[in-house]
Amino acid sequence: MRRRLTVFSAIAATAALALSACTPSATEGSAPSGQGYQLGITQITSHPALDAAREGFKEAFAEAGVDVTFDEQNAQGDQATATAIASKFAAADLDLVLAVATPSAQSLAQAITDTPVLFTAVTDPVAAQLVTTMDAPGANITGTTDMNPIKEQLELVTTLVPHAKKVGIVYSSGEVNSEVQVAAAKKEAAGLGLEIVESTVTNSAEVQQAAQALGAVDAIYVPTDNTVVSALGSVLQVAIDMKIPVIGAEADTVRNGAIATYGIDYFALGKQTGEMALRVLKDGAAPATMAVEQQKTYTLVVNKKAAAEFGVNLTEEFLSSAAEVIE
Repeated sequence: MRRRLTVFSAIAATAALALSACTPSATEGSAPSGQGYQLGITQITSHPALDAAREGFKEAFAEAGVDVTFDEQNAQGDQATATAIASKFAAADLDLVLAVATPSAQSLAQAITDTPVLFTAVTDPVAAQLVTTMDAPGANITGTTDMNPIKEQLELVTTLVPHAKKVGIVYSSGEVNSEVQVAAAKKEAAGLGLEIVESTVTNSAEVQQAAQALGAVDAIYVPTDNTVVSALGSVLQVAIDMKIPVIGAEADTVRNGAIATYGIDYFALGKQTGEMALRVLKDGAAPATMAVEQQKTYTLVVNKKAAAEFGVNLTEEFLSSAAEVIE
């Protein structure tokens, strides 16, 4: 019996070490333990859009001059780790928890019922069963949606690749947010004379093969899929080799090699979520009655270098309408 207990203790210790190694437990410059608010942040994976949302959230507290300690954890794309992080936060004495992206938010919703939970970078909170309705969430969780203007983004395909008939989309079959976007893309594509060609993955290692499996498409649209965006380089390499123009769903995808997007600013979205969190913490607002918010303005971001690499001509009129042009 003593030997069995020793083995069990070793296993438990190893698991605890693995979880604590996900990310640093506190952010540099945060308030000393025991002062101000104690917040948890759980993020499903690292890529520029999600990182920007997280930093925007923290910026809201910095601008407000609020003392806060952040316990930041990253699941590195593993759902089991996201679940473990949620359990860790459920047992901690936290004032509020932030979930960055849908899988992390779903894990928190299942584990935490008595602490305010906010989410950001969640495409469809209703479909993800996080809230009852967008206007009246109904429980302890609310936040911001990153539902992108899919119709306008597909219109970019028709503008930049006038001959396009087939648009390829690689997405994760395990992400509800991606399924919602693909369904919306199919609906909008029909009215634009486009056909959506799908290729699914279960992890980032499959992204390159899935992109190759799209075959002879005329353009590739990259949605705000966490798995695919974290392996964006694989999509871009296939697209470059096959000279298939790539349109993104958010600005960092364009900054990293897609041609253009008409989308949201994730830093601003995260900051907006932080401002919601401050209303909960300082003003006593109840998440149950706080409507899910979305960014009200969208901006055109264009990558001239990427356009040249894909052989796409950008008119001066098109460039002049962009909020950001990457040379």
